Amino acid sequence: MKAIVIKRFGPADVFEEMELPTPQVGAQQVLVKVEATAVNPLDFKLRRGDLPGFTHDFPAILHSDFAGTLVEVGPGVSDLKVGDRVYGCAGGVRGRQGALAEYMVADAALVARQPSRISATEAATLPLVAITAWEGLIDRVEIRPGQRVLVHAGTGGVGHVAAQLAKWRGAQVFTTVSSEKKAELSRLYGADVTINYREQSVAAYVQSCTQGEGFDVVVDTVGGEVLQNSLEATKVGGHVITTLAMGNLDITQAWARKLSLHCVNMSWPMASGVGMEHHGFILREVARLVDEGLLSPLLDPQRFSFSEVNLAHAHAEAGAALGKVSISRA
Repeated sequence: MKAIVIKRFGPADVFEEMELPTPQVGAQQVLVKVEATAVNPLDFKLRRGDLPGFTHDFPAILHSDFAGTLVEVGPGVSDLKVGDRVYGCAGGVRGRQGALAEYMVADAALVARQPSRISATEAATLPLVAITAWEGLIDRVEIRPGQRVLVHAGTGGVGHVAAQLAKWRGAQVFTTVSSEKKAELSRLYGADVTINYREQSVAAYVQSCTQGEGFDVVVDTVGGEVLQNSLEATKVGGHVITTLAMGNLDITQAWARKLSLHCVNMSWPMASGVGMEHHGFILREVARLVDEGLLSPLLDPQRFSFSEVNLAHAHAEAGAALGKVSISRA
């Protein structure tokens, strides 16, 4: 099969095409003919060598998210069959082959039938961000109707899904954005109220949105200063969910305000093999929500083919994308 690999860590132009054997399917595994994938920060961080604990031997086939068609089912797989259109987040880390290839072998526990009302390109943008948002908001915090939930980066990958999940669970949803264009878009994807963080301080929007009390739940998808701001924006006894708890952090405010800090790393089941079945469950629930019209993926207007993986990475890495950057064969 043809695969797009890296033979060393480096910038976006480090990718190259290579002919490799089609992988063999083992017990509890499936073989997918890959139709589409998406770029996540995890992907370009692995490409750069930022996460040595999650990388694997060269030549490495990266990318976790995929959508495609099952062409082979291994022993012990009973709930999926050849010909099923599926999606998942199942490779690209610690020796698991990624999606930048014609075929991808994946653990069946990490795979589900894709939503029927959207394309493979759209479906491939959902797994990582939807699992991340679900683990934080539903598994950890168990958000309830009427709670005030603030989602940072409302038009980002995790952000636009988190806003929709919070809305589905009956919360009042606030998002931070950087422009009126993004505000309008965020309101289409779950936000009741949008906050331009360039025009309002944390104290100002906490006062205007919560009468100074603070939000019940704050979702940080950015890290660094935004995580620090999230601690300030959360009410006493509230919850902060972060997907990027890295570097030197001062969590004094979390202690002083009795906050619960939830660190979400959805790649751990892929890396460790522990908890994979729950990811399959989440994907099935997400597919149901999509097919019921309760959840939609936000794709960046600029689309890329598999031969343009380097351009897709450069675009995503520049931070200019809206929603998810997609890569497809069509």
